Amino acid sequence: MAGFSPEWLALREPADHAARNPQVLGAVGAHFAGRNSMSVVDLGCGAGSNLRGTYAALPLHQHWTLVDLDERLLAATRQTLTGWADEAREQGEELVLTKGDHLITVDTRQADLNKDLEWVLGWQPDLVTAAALFDLTSKRWLERFVAALTGQRLPLYTVLTYDGREVWQPPHAADARVLAAFKHHQHGDKGFGPAAGPEATDVMAEAFRKSGFAVSIGDSAWRIDERRGELARMLATGIADAVLETGQVDAATIADWLATKSHAASALVGHHDLWARPV
Repeated sequence: MAGFSPEWLALREPADHAARNPQVLGAVGAHFAGRNSMSVVDLGCGAGSNLRGTYAALPLHQHWTLVDLDERLLAATRQTLTGWADEAREQGEELVLTKGDHLITVDTRQADLNKDLEWVLGWQPDLVTAAALFDLTSKRWLERFVAALTGQRLPLYTVLTYDGREVWQPPHAADARVLAAFKHHQHGDKGFGPAAGPEATDVMAEAFRKSGFAVSIGDSAWRIDERRGELARMLATGIADAVLETGQVDAATIADWLATKSHAASALVGHHDLWARPV
């Protein structure tokens, strides 16, 4: 799985952080409260946004292993985290960051989550986490993933899994057709087999509960207004390109739809956060 540019990830990061469900994040923080240190593995780390959105809820000393297939994004992660931290220094292959009262050690690893999943989870971190990842994976892969986690009693905190809700203002006559075609595209193979798409959170939750884990789910929808106009434009363009690939909506209709959405007053794009832990 590849294809996410550092520019797109940087553009979406403020909306991602604003959308995180505070109750779910608070529950994660409470689970690890009282600890002085912990280790985290972040799957499909992109440019490190998930670390920046999560660290403040966790203990003061943290070791993060950031995993991605894309070497370009791993390099961008190190550069971005260095600029974000109050202080940063290299320690061998690791990056040591100070951010407020937190001391965060970062290791980056290139891995293919199809071939290397069990190896990665075999590092046995205190927490496994990911952002905007699991809707891209297949039902079969998700069930394999949950089985690997529950077999080792590893908790998972994941954010911003797409759930299929979209409401744009102003509306367009083709909204329903475009959304249906986009959902069809979401179920295409993104490198893990036919993608679970908007059903991913439900698939994970059911698998975790069957294995005796406690599961909490919270809304984390993007709420985009005119202050995030560039995000709305890039999002609409991405949706239009995906819909055109399906052939389910004609090009003229898509062009008219895109012209409207590129100047949208607001948009809601549905996501869910999930926290699963052994009991």
